[in-house]
Amino acid sequence: MQTPQPARPHFQFWPKRVPTEIVLPETSLWYNLVVSAHRYPGKAAIRYFGNAISFRELEAQASAMAGWLQQKAGVKKGDRVLLYMQNCPQFIIAYYAILRADAVVVPVNPMNRAEEFKHYISDAQARVAILSADLAGGAEQANGELPAGQRLQHLLVTQYSDALPPSYAHPEDAPAAWLTTQHPLPAGATPWAEALAAQLVPAPHTAGPDDMAVMPYTSGTTGFPKGCIHTHRSVMHNVIGGSIWSGSGAESTILSVLPLFHVTGMQYGMNGPIYSGATVVMLPRWDREVAGRLISRYQVTHWTNIPTMVIDFLASPNLEQFDLSSLRYIGGGGAAMPQAIAERLKQQFGLNYLEGYGLSETMAPTHSNPGDRPKLQCLGVPFLNTDARVIDPVTLEEMPVNEVGEIIVCGPQVFKGYWGKPDATRDAFIEFDGKTFFRTGDLGRMDEDGYYFITDRLKRMINASGFKVWPAEVENLLYKHPDVQEACIIGTRDAYRGETVKAVVVLKTHAKGKTTPEDIIEWAKENMAAYKYPRVVEFVDALPKSGTGKVMWRHLQESENARNAGAKPAEA
Repeated sequence: MQTPQPARPHFQFWPKRVPTEIVLPETSLWYNLVVSAHRYPGKAAIRYFGNAISFRELEAQASAMAGWLQQKAGVKKGDRVLLYMQNCPQFIIAYYAILRADAVVVPVNPMNRAEEFKHYISDAQARVAILSADLAGGAEQANGELPAGQRLQHLLVTQYSDALPPSYAHPEDAPAAWLTTQHPLPAGATPWAEALAAQLVPAPHTAGPDDMAVMPYTSGTTGFPKGCIHTHRSVMHNVIGGSIWSGSGAESTILSVLPLFHVTGMQYGMNGPIYSGATVVMLPRWDREVAGRLISRYQVTHWTNIPTMVIDFLASPNLEQFDLSSLRYIGGGGAAMPQAIAERLKQQFGLNYLEGYGLSETMAPTHSNPGDRPKLQCLGVPFLNTDARVIDPVTLEEMPVNEVGEIIVCGPQVFKGYWGKPDATRDAFIEFDGKTFFRTGDLGRMDEDGYYFITDRLKRMINASGFKVWPAEVENLLYKHPDVQEACIIGTRDAYRGETVKAVVVLKTHAKGKTTPEDIIEWAKENMAAYKYPRVVEFVDALPKSGTGKVMWRHLQESENARNAGAKPAEA
């Protein structure tokens, strides 16, 4: 056990029987599937609408697809292969086929349109894409608009129905129309079933721990998305660490509902279970009623999610009918869990919601809450093998306890840099205390116990008459209002203060048509400091969200800026 450091007090709260450091295997991610297929050949690796794919079948299908990639598509070691589809078993098969072929997985958000997809083709210099038929038309359009030398050469296309069983044991969970609709394939595309049926044998697997494995792209909120270079080793760290931290093993059943293209879903809904031999129960799109039935039927033990899912789940009129007694672990990140929701989970179901923190650049967590001593609305403590600090973003000096600064992290899960962008890579790292740290761009603080709390993105701050307002703090406070379902805080123009606080609010069903914006403002005025309570409240039916379920506050902010720019200047 590592000796607690005076400046790192969190070790005194470290989970019992969990090491502070782990030793990583000198193997590839593909080897994790090989081991599980040999240990648990007949065990269900994936359960999907009544269908089950065993670990043996998963390995065999991924191997056959790897053979097709190498022999028919010409994929070589280190080539980037785009993976573009919603959650389904084919995503997992394709992901591991790319790894088996010694290539690099480039997961793409299926919400991307043709214009956006062009960037992934050209930036990753990809020549092959594995995608779903519903997206193939847009991909073909994007491909055709690129110069000939930058285009994809091969499309491997699946219908979502390729993984569905011929009949459904539980008709109430029968897939929606989007899963069974047959879409036309682009000319020259290879059907999934055809590639699988060829049963081509791949060349020997040669990728090692320091070869590139996965290249997720950042959200692109500050420009074009950037590819994050991850090796088998950097991905492997949180695969193993996450399994240890959450207590997941071969006896576990995982509800996989977060998007697999995103690092949290990828690690906790796919890579981790494959490493540990756990069974994945796959829900391709969020549906609280189906989720409740799946948890009950398959006795799900682990559910990694985002707070908005839990808020919606607890609002189900059928909640009392669901059997949640099997759940041992529930947690996630992406946004702070409202205190009232976390307290209800604890009181009603005896579950601690374990919040964590990570980025595409760190392949999921750099911080997580200890299972037996979590703090609410908290990132947790630095993860296994991870060092984290809070520094002044200008002077780069370490900040005292409870003082806000930029969070920087150092650990085996940190990426190697941005693909093809040496300047951005250089700016992303800093030498500190004799080690290389990644600058997260997130503002936060460390309390006296060594737990980290986020305040906001470095550039997400409202300056109201010189007072700095952190939107996340105001949002968390608004969640305490009994009529507020969801809230997002943005800045808006104010003739007197220059900038002031605006709340975009989704009301709970019972409050619609009854609660007014003035009611929310008056409540906030009574419960928040004078400089931070919202002066403006706008009601909406829903907040815009990304493919990973995060509230797109920048979208709301940009719309507000555009609206203000078109308005006449206010008189002094």
